[in-house]
Amino acid sequence: MEGSSYRVVFEKGGVYLHTSARKHQDPDSLIAGVLRVVEKDSDVLLHWAPVEEAGDPSQILFSKKDSSEPSTTDEEPTFDPGYEPDWAVISTVRPRPHPAEPRGGAEPSCPRSSWAFTVSLGELKSIRRSKPGLSWAYLVLVTQAGGSLPALHFHRGGTRALLRVLSRYLLLASSPQDPRLYLVFPHDSSALSTSFHHLQLFDQDSSNVVSRFLQDPYSTTFSSFSRVTNFFRGALQPHPEGGSSPDLPLLPDDEPEPGFEVISCVELGQRPTVQRAPPVTEEEWSRHVGPDGRLQNIPELKSRIFSGGLSPGLRREAWKFLLGYLSWEGSAEEHRVHVGKKTDEYFRMKLQWKSVSAEQERRNSLLHGYRSLIERDVSRTDRTNKFYEGPENPGLGLLNDILLTYCMYHFDLGYVQGMSDLLSPILFVVQNEVDAFWCFCGFMELVHGNFEESQETMQRQLGQLLLLLRVLDQPLCDFLDSQDSGSLCFCFRWLLIWFKREFPFPDVLRLWEVLWTGLPGPNLHLLVACAILDMERDTLMLSGFGSNEILKHINELTMKLSVEDVLTRAEALYRQLTACPELPHNVQEVLGLAQPEEPSSPSPPMSPLPLSTRAPPSPMPRREDVVAQPDSSLEILPEDEDGTDS
Repeated sequence: MEGSSYRVVFEKGGVYLHTSARKHQDPDSLIAGVLRVVEKDSDVLLHWAPVEEAGDPSQILFSKKDSSEPSTTDEEPTFDPGYEPDWAVISTVRPRPHPAEPRGGAEPSCPRSSWAFTVSLGELKSIRRSKPGLSWAYLVLVTQAGGSLPALHFHRGGTRALLRVLSRYLLLASSPQDPRLYLVFPHDSSALSTSFHHLQLFDQDSSNVVSRFLQDPYSTTFSSFSRVTNFFRGALQPHPEGGSSPDLPLLPDDEPEPGFEVISCVELGQRPTVQRAPPVTEEEWSRHVGPDGRLQNIPELKSRIFSGGLSPGLRREAWKFLLGYLSWEGSAEEHRVHVGKKTDEYFRMKLQWKSVSAEQERRNSLLHGYRSLIERDVSRTDRTNKFYEGPENPGLGLLNDILLTYCMYHFDLGYVQGMSDLLSPILFVVQNEVDAFWCFCGFMELVHGNFEESQETMQRQLGQLLLLLRVLDQPLCDFLDSQDSGSLCFCFRWLLIWFKREFPFPDVLRLWEVLWTGLPGPNLHLLVACAILDMERDTLMLSGFGSNEILKHINELTMKLSVEDVLTRAEALYRQLTACPELPHNVQEVLGLAQPEEPSSPSPPMSPLPLSTRAPPSPMPRREDVVAQPDSSLEILPEDEDGTDS
């Protein structure tokens, strides 16, 4: 394409079309291609072609969606691959018909070339960007005529770079109704007036604003705009040489993820110094136990656990309270009665799968699948820990039985890989089958959303983590964005199983008991992730890491982190944020300092997070005590005296 009449100003490989809406796509439905922005004469074109056709645009024709064409076949149900219904799927570009012309008996040209297309930027009406999440980012481009190009999936990143290039030729304005939808306008004042009118950014006459804006863009922006995304600011900034530069334009300030408000204006104060306390001892715990076995001064006790953790010998009792198995307000007699009921309930559920014969299981694919998956995962869970080592270790059998019983307890969720990692430390500490089961159920009440097939909870947490990180360290976010790591997917495992594989086993026990207190607010685990990234900030930014090196470095942190250092920094970050008098309301929501605002209309989990200058209220405990239960009766496991903590 490079020649006297063409000039390629942007080129990105690894841009795929997903040409099937079926749940199980065959490899042929993923078409790899090259996306280019090309200046041709007085026009600017967006061109995509599969890799084998990427060098020849002569046969490309963009055509509108033909509603008369037959729908997809009914031989397999379709599913939503991640877009909203009106953006779902392909079949919107059709090739120019031409007869096949095999050359010298060779095979006809690859049918993949029929998906290639070229469209003038002037024909674009809007661009929709995917939600930040765990899958490949994609863009959907809609034309003035209402047709849409097939979704462009960027398997190697690059959506941000493409939008920055397009902003040199177009105005990309975020829609107030949908923050992931960018309205496209040409670079002229009349179109700019129209965009201001549609976006309702100003109370005054938009044409007057435009004239003032073109004369003094900066002062007009900061005096008149209440909400401006960085893409919009970058698009409106004049280029230094009066024309399109082959380099990507420099953005004036920070570059937030589209869909989030510009929050770089938040000024955080000095980060406070935090000193953690020594662990709560058995003697200290006993001072909180009343004559009838009822705990006293519970808020103070929880605060001590948060600031220092628990001594190893106290965990077996205290974890039952932290995980809701025993009630903080219950007496010793109430606990005894409660444990008896829960013991009977557990063994009734266990009998349900124990009584299934081999013949029955052959006709129960779900139970058979759970059993196979659990056996495989248990066989490799914490096998280096002395408590679980050896081929005939009884602890492995109990892990297996508890997880299968949980499938009877929670039919909808069943067993998902990773749950064995959450159960293992609990069984190690309480060393009792029934107690471990109900403590595990309490833990799963906190994290069951992590294991749901939709992954909405994980996507929401990654979005909240990104929001916190943008407030705390915008330059780090910009660096990660520049290396196609801005989605923070390398933190997925951290959040999924609460850092179980990142710290040594004794440190995991300390970390979890602190998180289970619910103090100083919800989502402390997100601040733990921020603390780790803050500790590794200089290494990441000064080493020139690319996306692969970033992932490799994060993975190599496993077992090298100090839980006390991380918790100290996480608490300091929390105090630094809560001391800010202009903390955005959406950040307050994540930290539990404000109630979520009632939305006027349904919005996706990753919707824009509006700024608010209201002062944060005083911190409150995250959750009131869950109904709890007492010490189980069936002592199946022997005591292990190696459960020391550092």
